[in-house]
Amino acid sequence: MAPNYGSPTPDQILALSCTVVGAGPGGNTPMVARVAISDFRGAHLLDCYVVPTMAVTDYRTSTTGITPANLTSASAVKFPDVQRLVADMIKDKVIVGHSLWNDLSVLGVPHPAVNTRDVALYQPFRNALRSPNQLVRLPTLTFQLMGRRCQDGQQNPLENARAALDLYRSCATEWEGMIRSGQWPSALPPSTFSRCYL
Repeated sequence: MAPNYGSPTPDQILALSCTVVGAGPGGNTPMVARVAISDFRGAHLLDCYVVPTMAVTDYRTSTTGITPANLTSASAVKFPDVQRLVADMIKDKVIVGHSLWNDLSVLGVPHPAVNTRDVALYQPFRNALRSPNQLVRLPTLTFQLMGRRCQDGQQNPLENARAALDLYRSCATEWEGMIRSGQWPSALPPSTFSRCYL
């Protein structure tokens, strides 16, 4: 018999998104630089820059908008403090986002898989765009499914969190109905990120 999961209430749902910069040789190691969390209605609960834990070798400024000044400002938060804060905020919550495994990985904060709603993995979205086995970028999802532009110019994690939330809300009844009936409506995240899920 399938486990019985109730639908989350709006106060149990948060949206999460991170912006990363590159560390290490060639800037190939992702490192969190900015974190945003919004509530179910899109109100921002957290939006902060993160002090780097390693030397940044690629700020990716053209897409991230992040400069050295952002990460060294007095308002930038130390990584252990951000990690604790995010872990506390998302504990016992359902988190919505796009490619959540990337966010959870750079934060070093695992989360129960059953409490994630990842719009990048939601099979009906993939099927609607005729990409059943492919990851569809957030700007494509928002434009094709909602007629809205996202990430025009530089990335903004708060905008991304809200866009993922809007996508989720557009089909939350169906999504949660499938889960209640014992059907998981999403593809699996990459197996290399299994440590991100409890």
